[in-house]
Amino acid sequence: MSLYYFHVVGQKSKIEDLEGTDCADLGAATAEAIANARDLMAHAIRQGRDRSSRSIEVRDADGTIVLTVPFRQAISEAE
Repeated sequence: MSLYYFHVVGQKSKIEDLEGTDCADLGAATAEAIANARDLMAHAIRQGRDRSSRSIEVRDADGTIVLTVPFRQAISEAE
């Protein structure tokens, strides 16, 4: 298991994941990022807000960006 951090990045803001999540590999981290993006978009839609321009920046334990998942991509991405 490896620790990954899932930061939500907007045009003018960044919400940092300070705890991280253990994932088996980068594929599992990708699935987690997609699920997180979908959950956040669904919550925003219920409040009448559009958050589709945001993305999730996935960093490894060293702080290196290993993946970026745009929310729009999470709509059509298969898990």
